[in-house]
Amino acid sequence: MRAPEFWWKRAGLRARLLSPVATVYGRMAVARMAEAATAHAPVPVLCVGNLVVGGGGKTPTVEALASEARASAGLSPVVLSRGYGGRLEGPLVVDPQRHSAADVGDEPLMLAAAGVTVVVARDRAAGAALAVEHGATIVIMDDGFQNPSLYKDLSLLVVDRERGIGNGLCLPAGPLRAPVESQLERADFLVLTGRGGAADAVVRSAGGHGVPVIGARLTAVSDGSTLAGQRVLAFAGIANPDKFFASLVEAGAEVVERRRFADHHAYSDADCAAIRAACASAALLPVTTAKDRARLAGSTERDRLAARCHVHEVRLVADEPGVFARVIGEACAKAADRLAGGRTLDRR
Repeated sequence: MRAPEFWWKRAGLRARLLSPVATVYGRMAVARMAEAATAHAPVPVLCVGNLVVGGGGKTPTVEALASEARASAGLSPVVLSRGYGGRLEGPLVVDPQRHSAADVGDEPLMLAAAGVTVVVARDRAAGAALAVEHGATIVIMDDGFQNPSLYKDLSLLVVDRERGIGNGLCLPAGPLRAPVESQLERADFLVLTGRGGAADAVVRSAGGHGVPVIGARLTAVSDGSTLAGQRVLAFAGIANPDKFFASLVEAGAEVVERRRFADHHAYSDADCAAIRAACASAALLPVTTAKDRARLAGSTERDRLAARCHVHEVRLVADEPGVFARVIGEACAKAADRLAGGRTLDRR
């Protein structure tokens, strides 16, 4: 689904017409977040969520935290995902050799292909149990901030500095998953990604709630090749394709053609054939994201395009060295206090 453009502009007629529904939705979201957790895990649970629907840098944040948990704390992280866009309910451990994006969703498959252990489960308590069985010493939730079912020892909210929170309204009038203040009340950190001033109001609100702000940026992962001087056809089915296109320009590529698809777009054979044909006719290199690459499998046409694509991979780097290690440490300390009180993976 492509997010409506009016979400990211000053509230106009459509937003105002939908605002009564958005008010009801927001109240329901607040009530749900206030519900007591129904399960507690025997290991730390660190949740990474978005204030809004769509990409703020949540999954790169999850990957960065998983890497930090291994490198600085010697932990065995397992990422817990709902598996948005996948048909399998789980709980299951994602295997890139057996599963496709249609099975488990593109983001879990992308993380698993990068070497991260990922559990997909609609039931988050059952997913946490499987993660622990699989050796997790910390569970990192990719999304689920607004879901109260599994107790979270520490929660981060991620917001894009460039997009911010759009018109500031809840679904369906705007992109917010719940009112900003109600979400910040339950957050331990706010992670700002990218550049720009669209999230300045959120930063001020975070300060009012005593929520520390972490600045971070997405940087290209070098794979020994370069895009400098390359003529490319860039395509992406993510929440904000323009950010991806801009990163290619920054890398020195000449972006001759841009093709935008809806977030989590399932590429058809016709899509792939058209991209290959356009690249062949103008001598262009097809370039896409790691998330999109995860969806290029399962048919001859998709495999052909995948074989030709350059994947422009990025990773999240915090502006302040060591801050993600501090986040991991705080999550572990809070979990230790909780576990000392006898709270483990039970349902009440």
